[in-house]
Amino acid sequence: MTTWRNLDEELAAWQEAGRQPVLWWRDDDAARASDGLSLLLELRAASDLPLSLAVVPGLVEDSLEKALGDRQGLSLLQHGYRHENHATPGMKKIELGGTRSTEEILAALEAGKSIGKAVFGRGWLPVLVPPWNRIEDRIVPHLTALGFQGLSIHGRRRDAFMGLTVVNSHLDILQWKPTVHFLGEAALLTQLTTALRTRRLEDTPGSEEPCGILTHHQAHDPESWRFLKSLFSHLKQHEVVSWKGAIPLFCETKRGDEP
Repeated sequence: MTTWRNLDEELAAWQEAGRQPVLWWRDDDAARASDGLSLLLELRAASDLPLSLAVVPGLVEDSLEKALGDRQGLSLLQHGYRHENHATPGMKKIELGGTRSTEEILAALEAGKSIGKAVFGRGWLPVLVPPWNRIEDRIVPHLTALGFQGLSIHGRRRDAFMGLTVVNSHLDILQWKPTVHFLGEAALLTQLTTALRTRRLEDTPGSEEPCGILTHHQAHDPESWRFLKSLFSHLKQHEVVSWKGAIPLFCETKRGDEP
């Protein structure tokens, strides 16, 4: 069973190698003010870490803009359009694919981008986070024409898309089936330690894929919040860890380059 000590040992190995792992934090499904959003923003402020918030533009309520305040430490990403399922029978849930035509999907994304810019102005970044972390291949080649610079799904990066910077999430702190609940401290420490070790041993120094922590503020239980507080506090004690927000990850990388 992986422990906090195992994580510490892995981070010490990075330091001994003169290398620095990059972590980032993405939270999905923002649309309105809620108790969960308040807890998320309190955690962000207490941890003083950059947070990339994936917002569903077609569901945005006025209360969200007010709740975000001055948006200190926040970056806003586009989470599809309305987070609606258009899967064909037997298919996993998907908004950016399924029964709709490519033209319909692109029009919805364009409408979502317009909403985001109108509500949040320059704070709305040209980064797409597909609902359920799924997007059909037929949609991806059109994203740069819509003005997107970045794409973020879940899992280790397998594909490089011309004109897009791909930075994924990797550690989802929730178990979604059969019911939504906290995945568990041991499982998450194992995933994080393994992900860091894999990057240290297999990737070329300087080319390591950023490791993304994925949260869903509307679905967290008390255990989820307690773990995140402990994790962020623990990682902050390690100066070797570099935390990055969406702007340096997606918008300060030359388009077409690997992040």
